[in-house]
Amino acid sequence: MLKPTDHQLLLELLALPTAGPLEEPTGTARLWAAQQAYTQAAARLGFKVLQHTAPDPGWAELPDVPLPVRQAAAADPRFLAEQPSLLLRLGPALPRERTVMFNVHLDTVAGQQEVRYTGERGGPGTYYGRGAVDAKGPAVALLTGIRTALALRPGLAERITVLVQAVAGEEGGALGTIGTRPLVAAGHYGRLNVFCEPTGNRALTSCTAAMTARIQVHGQDAVDDRPAAGHNATVLLGFLAQHLAATVQPGDGRLCVAGLHTGHLHNRVYGQGELLLNLAYPSPATAERLEQAVTEGLADGLRAFADRFAANPLLARTAVDAARITRLQWLKRGLPALEPPAGDRRLTELLAAARIAPWPAELPGFTCDAIWLAGRPEATTVVLGPGTLDGNNAHADGEFVHTAELTAFARAVADLLAAFDTASATLPSPRPSTQEPHPACP
Repeated sequence: MLKPTDHQLLLELLALPTAGPLEEPTGTARLWAAQQAYTQAAARLGFKVLQHTAPDPGWAELPDVPLPVRQAAAADPRFLAEQPSLLLRLGPALPRERTVMFNVHLDTVAGQQEVRYTGERGGPGTYYGRGAVDAKGPAVALLTGIRTALALRPGLAERITVLVQAVAGEEGGALGTIGTRPLVAAGHYGRLNVFCEPTGNRALTSCTAAMTARIQVHGQDAVDDRPAAGHNATVLLGFLAQHLAATVQPGDGRLCVAGLHTGHLHNRVYGQGELLLNLAYPSPATAERLEQAVTEGLADGLRAFADRFAANPLLARTAVDAARITRLQWLKRGLPALEPPAGDRRLTELLAAARIAPWPAELPGFTCDAIWLAGRPEATTVVLGPGTLDGNNAHADGEFVHTAELTAFARAVADLLAAFDTASATLPSPRPSTQEPHPACP
């Protein structure tokens, strides 16, 4: 199903560095160029550009936007200017019940790696490069699947509307707040919404959101010859990391004890540093419970540290002042989670007709931009894509995707569009929507 033009497009996208400024603060993201290349490929299928703009600054000022996003947008106007999102449409503007929306992000995590393809051109092989599976490979396979559906279902683009959101601002902890969120708020979504992420071509119908806690120590440094004179943030934060890992029970959520940093040198005691915790949650109730658990766990950990080290001459000052010099700050919280649909028969029937297997119940889900479809009326959402995050080294060295995985996803897209087209035939005759695309700004 992959044609030489698909092959060239994917190699071109992989060669373009598109890590956003949260991932590569000193880099230059080529997202405009990547989206223009994608636009040209989509135009060959009949897609028209509805919107290709950077986000309005108002979107970065909302209180639930992650703090690093708010700070970066306020500090430098280039932060938003370098992160545009693209909206494409195939067919007329029909009502939502006849509209399918596909969302794929073209930004990547940091770390450009060698771009290469192993295999014969046009035959089975493997693509390597940053974004191969997350999510430039899925972006190209998406167009392949749409092209296949158009060939198999003459007149498809007259009976249904297909929207494609090719966004920025998914990686780096931005979580779609400046990319997907504005497009959804403007009404650019469908009755069926597919977020192209690595799921092994299995339908994930729920999506966690995440919140990030930063525990900071603001103490006094000391020279290595007099370590007892200062506050030892390294020992304090290391103790708190172990304490929180042992006491915060994630339940149906997930806890990631992430970065801990104080300093790099050996000849000093660092009195300042930070510890990051990332907590994923499938519902607001779990988010509330985890937030309380971190707050209470931190207080308990500070007391335990004071009790354990108060008599230690090297750490006595740190123990006495631990509660005073330690602060908890939430870098990210309050974002919605996409909960499993309750009795959405149409989605069940579409997935069955397209022969798409469900996400295994025993596997945890993950976080992506699909959270912004949470609570949207008359809209159903599924996360679907080739490969897997861990199996294909997403966010890691050696990221790859096989042509067989891309082809399987393209077939799933074609089958899903065919099933949606068939289901739409039972609806009343379509009338063009009177809703014009409009920019939505808070």
